[in-house]
Amino acid sequence: MVSEPTLRSGIIPEVIVSKTETPTIMTERVAALDWRGIAAALDAHGCAVVTALVAPEACQALAAGYEAEDAFRSRVVMARHGFGSGEYKYFAYPLPPVVQALRVALYPPLAAIANRLNEAMGLDVRYPTSLDDYLERCHRAGQTKPTPLVLRYAEGDYNCLHQDVYGEHLFPLQATVLLSAPGRVRSLAPTCSHRPGAVQLAWAQRVRPAPR
Repeated sequence: MVSEPTLRSGIIPEVIVSKTETPTIMTERVAALDWRGIAAALDAHGCAVVTALVAPEACQALAAGYEAEDAFRSRVVMARHGFGSGEYKYFAYPLPPVVQALRVALYPPLAAIANRLNEAMGLDVRYPTSLDDYLERCHRAGQTKPTPLVLRYAEGDYNCLHQDVYGEHLFPLQATVLLSAPGRVRSLAPTCSHRPGAVQLAWAQRVRPAPR
C-alpha cells in the first residue's frame, strides 16, 4: 500500500487530488458506468457497488486530510448519539475538488433513478436534472450547509442505521466511497469489502436525524 500523503499546514493535499480527478475525468467515468445494471441492483437489493471510480491517490489524499480541521465544519462522535462506534466530519465549503466532481457527476443519473421510483410510488416530488438546481431548491428552504462527510473507523467500529436530515428536502440515494482498504484506520465505507475507490450506492432510509 502506498503511504498516505503528508499534510502541510493542515490542508488536504489538493494538488494530488485535482491532478488525478478533474471534473471531466470524473464525468467520463460516471457516464461509462452500467446505469441500467445499477438501477436493477438498486431495485432488487437496495444497493449497488461500482469499483475503481475514484483513483487510489485521491482516496489517500482525502483520508490523509482527515486531520485538517479547517477543511471541516463539524465533527460527530457516533457513540455519544447512539449511532455506533467511530466518528465523522462534515466538509466545509469549498469542498475538495474530487468530492465536488464526484457529486456533480453522480447526481444526474441518480436523480433519474430517484424520479422513476417516486413516479412508481405515486409520490409528487421530482428532482431536477442538475445538482445546482437541486441545491438552489435546498438553499431557498434554508438548507445551506454542505452535507458530504468523511467517516473514520478503527478496528471494531461500526455504523448503526441513521440518516443525516435537517430540513424539508432530502435526496433518497447516498453514495459511499471506500477510501482505504479494510483493516486500515481511515475509511468512508468499512461495510463495503472492496478496494479503495469503490463506490456503494444505496437507498437512504429516513430513521432519525443525526447531529449536524
